[in-house]
Amino acid sequence: MRSQAFKLAAVISILAALAMAAACKTTSSPGEQIDDNAIHAQVKAKLTAEHFSNITNIDINVNHGVVTLMGEVSNEKIKAEAEAEARSVRGVKSVHNNLTVSPEKG
Repeated sequence: MRSQAFKLAAVISILAALAMAAACKTTSSPGEQIDDNAIHAQVKAKLTAEHFSNITNIDINVNHGVVTLMGEVSNEKIKAEAEAEARSVRGVKSVHNNLTVSPEKG
């Protein structure tokens, strides 16, 4: 009887461990998080370079190598160039360019 209880407890423990491991698969691995952080830093550096000095309000999100650009730019050319710069970063899988064009008032 004791042996059966011990086996049952062992099976339950293994199933619980497997369930926890499966739950962890839905989040980024530490390596992916580091890669995403590195991609974010490189994209940000490119978009804050002198060439893009008129870009002031852009948010950059990176998830599993997918870069999302959000915010406002002054024209379509800058929007396209920002996307191209983001795509040029090593490790970027794709870019979602959600930038909106809002011409400067002057």
